[in-house]
Amino acid sequence: MRNKAIWKEFLFTDIFNIKDGYYNKKPPFDGGNIPFLGASLFNNAVTGFVSEKIVYTYDKVGNKNAKDMEKRIFDGNCIAIVNNGTAVGKAYYQKHSFTCSHDVTPVYLKEQSLTFEIALFLIPLIEKSGEPFKYANKWRPKRIRRSKIMLPVNESGNPDWNFMSDTIREKLTDFDDIQTNSLKKNDILDFRGLNDVTWKAFSIAEIATISGGKDFPAYQRKEGLLPFIGSSSTRNGITDFMAKPSINRNAIEENALSVNRNGSVGYSFYHPYMAYFSGDTRVVKLKQYSENKYINLFVKTSIMQQKEKYGYGYKMGTNRLSIQPILLPADEEGNPDWHFMEQYMKRMENKIIDQINQKEAVDHQ
Repeated sequence: MRNKAIWKEFLFTDIFNIKDGYYNKKPPFDGGNIPFLGASLFNNAVTGFVSEKIVYTYDKVGNKNAKDMEKRIFDGNCIAIVNNGTAVGKAYYQKHSFTCSHDVTPVYLKEQSLTFEIALFLIPLIEKSGEPFKYANKWRPKRIRRSKIMLPVNESGNPDWNFMSDTIREKLTDFDDIQTNSLKKNDILDFRGLNDVTWKAFSIAEIATISGGKDFPAYQRKEGLLPFIGSSSTRNGITDFMAKPSINRNAIEENALSVNRNGSVGYSFYHPYMAYFSGDTRVVKLKQYSENKYINLFVKTSIMQQKEKYGYGYKMGTNRLSIQPILLPADEEGNPDWHFMEQYMKRMENKIIDQINQKEAVDHQ
């Protein structure tokens, strides 16, 4: 694999066959085996399941007729782009056939069979192209057809599908190696449950230092490997990758929690890696055990419990975050019971490891 790719800009219509989604009014879900895709941030955009009978009964506006039968079910092996709603710009690989709302735009590669690896490479590039259409700007199919995408190219100036595949395979191999080495069960000494401990309210300022991120417009960023943390509710808050900047160095932190003050207000994520925190986030660094993954994840969950208070103009700024109380287990002296938090999260991780190991055992039978 080449160490460095040459990139070129293409129109979406050069690369994809672009189709329009179908349903304006979704049909009744009857638990069939056909996924129904909508404008969702979750579950690969699947919002329900319908049977073939239902799909062929109800048309796009909810009437019972046979009009547009051929437009109702889409072939798999494509990428579905959300063109409307809070998830506008999100893209998902769809392996199997499906039906969808008009808020979803399926795209198919023109001159290349779409593989899982190529899809994984393309999805962040598609979402990058869709960033200008966030925040109430729809990315309808007409706009998608006029949009452009940056792709690595071969010596002939055509998309380098082999490079894309090889890059993702290498990443997946590295990830599998990490998972194999890390899926080791933790030693547990404390088996108390959440109902067995005393809970106490602590302000976030009591247990952590809080600092603000710094704005860094996309046009000023250079491509690199440093995660850029924005006000997203997905992907651990990572909205971009950038080169390490020469300015705003105090916005770079590791072993910290991010809390969204704007956008998806109140969402919190743990970042054990070095990252750049945008002005739409606040950086929460524990005063004790800041490098402990399990304690950070416990506190993150407690902070997330407060997110329903915020949003719609009520932002979670530094002052509000400082005085925001969160419930934590407390020891006999009334201090945060860090030991219990660590042990509890280790037990949760063990449960997940057991589930993964059981699934792998079944898959290999």
